[in-house]
Amino acid sequence: MTQHQEDDVTPQNPAAAPGLSRRGLLLGTAAALAAGPLTAAATPARAAVAAAATAATAGRTPKVLLIGLDGAMLNRIKDAGAPNLTALITGGLSAASSLYTNPMAGTLSGPGWSTIATGVWPDKHNVKDNNFTAPNLTAYPDFLTRVETADPALSTYVVASWAPIADIICSGKVDTRVATPSAEYDNGTTARAVARLRDGNPDVVFVHLDNVDHAGHSSGSASQAYLTAIRGVDAQVGQIVAAVRGRAGYAQEDWLIMVTADHGHTPTGGHGGSSWEERQTFVIANGSAFPAGSVRHDVRMVDIAPTALAHLGITADPAWNLDGTPIPALVPDEFDALRPQLTGRVDETGIAAGVLGFTHTPPAGWSVDNSAMGTGGVSEWRGWSFTTDEFWTKTQRDQNRELNVRSRNVFAVADSDEWSDKSFSGTYDSTLVSPEYPVAGRTTVPVAFTTFYRPEGAQSARVLAVWDGGAPVEVKSFTTDTNGRQRLDLAVPAGAGRLRLRFRYTGSNNWYWVLDNVRVG
Repeated sequence: MTQHQEDDVTPQNPAAAPGLSRRGLLLGTAAALAAGPLTAAATPARAAVAAAATAATAGRTPKVLLIGLDGAMLNRIKDAGAPNLTALITGGLSAASSLYTNPMAGTLSGPGWSTIATGVWPDKHNVKDNNFTAPNLTAYPDFLTRVETADPALSTYVVASWAPIADIICSGKVDTRVATPSAEYDNGTTARAVARLRDGNPDVVFVHLDNVDHAGHSSGSASQAYLTAIRGVDAQVGQIVAAVRGRAGYAQEDWLIMVTADHGHTPTGGHGGSSWEERQTFVIANGSAFPAGSVRHDVRMVDIAPTALAHLGITADPAWNLDGTPIPALVPDEFDALRPQLTGRVDETGIAAGVLGFTHTPPAGWSVDNSAMGTGGVSEWRGWSFTTDEFWTKTQRDQNRELNVRSRNVFAVADSDEWSDKSFSGTYDSTLVSPEYPVAGRTTVPVAFTTFYRPEGAQSARVLAVWDGGAPVEVKSFTTDTNGRQRLDLAVPAGAGRLRLRFRYTGSNNWYWVLDNVRVG
C-alpha cells in the first residue's frame, strides 16, 4: 500500500463552475432537485421537517463524515448489538438497499466504492471489478473532487484501509489522500481519522474500514466471527464519531454523518456473485435533515454523493448526469404507496414464503387492462404487476433483473418470461393505464419515467397518449435494451384538455419491461 499526502492542492477556480456555492440551501437545495410535486399528504410533514432543520442549522458550518464499512450487512449490524452504529440508526435514518450484478459489475469493492463515491452506477463510471481496467472516473469524479472543484477553500480528507479508494477512486484534487499502510490496517485508519477530526478543521472526511470484509471472507456472514468483527468496527466508529462531537467548534458546526457498505457476503463467506446476500448494502444517515428512527425503502447507494454535496450547499449540475438524488429530496411515487398491501408468493417457488413483494392492485387512479391477456401462466406475473427488487429478482437469478438499479421501492413490471413458466394459452398482452392529467392551455407537456427494458423476439413495448378520451396515439416504442430515465415532450393537440398514458407490453416467453416514477407536467 502507498501513502499520499497531497495538502495544498489547488483545483480549478470555482468561478469556472457557475451555480455552485458552499453554503445555504441545505434541504431547500435538495427539495428543488426532486422530480415531480410532493403529494398533498406528504407536503406539510416534509415542509415542517425542512423548516425545523433550517432553523436549527442557521449560521452553522455544514460538514460531512462518510464512514465505509467494507462488506458489512445492515441486518447483521442489528444482530451484533453494535451500540455506536445503533445510536446513529436510532438518531437518524436507516435504509437497506441492493446492488447490481454482472454484466453491469460484480458485487466487489471496486465497483461498490466507485458507485458510492461518484453517485452513478457502474454502467457510467465503468469500474466493473477490482482491476480498474478502463475507469471513467474523469467524467464521473468522486464527490470530494466535486467539492474541491466547487470551492477549493474547503478541506477534504480520505483515509482508507483498502488502498484503491485513496489511490484510484478519489482523485488528486482531494487535499489529503491516505492509503493506510497494511501494518497499521483499521487501527491506523481509525487513529488517523480521529487525529484529523480532533486536531484539524476538515469539511469532508471519508473513512474506509476493512475488517468486517476480512471476517466475511474467512468465516462468512452467518458466523460469530463476522459479528465479532462488526462489534470491533463499531468501537472504531464510536471513536470517530466521538472525535466529531468533541470538537471545540462542534456547536457551530452542522455535521452530516453517513455510514455505508460496498457489498454484502454469503453466509459461508465471499462475494462477487448474484445472491441476495452478496447484493446487500445500506445507508445510515445522521444529521439535521433526518428524523430520528426514520426508515426508507427508496434510498440507493448512488444517493450518498449527492446527499453530501447538497448538505454542503453544492448544487448538482444536470450536466453531471448523476444517478443519485439527495435523500431529503426523494419524493415517493404513487407505486410506492402500494408497499403495505404487497403479498407473498402464489406460484413462484424460488421466493421464500415470508417475502412480501407483489400485488396486482394498482394505485388510485391507475388501472391495468388485461382484456387481451392470455390465460393461465404464473399468477404473480399475469399482466402488469407491482413488485420490489427483492421479490422480482428472486424469481430467477442471473437473467439481468438485478440490473434494474434505477427503480426504487415499488415499481411496475410486465414479465412475459416468468409468466410463461407455468402452463398458459395465448400471448402476454397487458396495458398499464395512468390517471388523466390536465393539460388545457398548454402547447407541450413533459412526460418522464424510469424504465428498464430487455427485448427479445416479437416482444413490444409501446407508450401511447390518449387525448380527451380519443384513440391512443403511439408516442414512444422501445426496441433495444434501455435502462434509465426517459423524457418525452408531447405536443398537445389544439383544444385538448386531458391526457392519459397507456403503457402496452406484448410478448410470449420473451423478457420484460419495468416502469417507475412516472411524472407528468
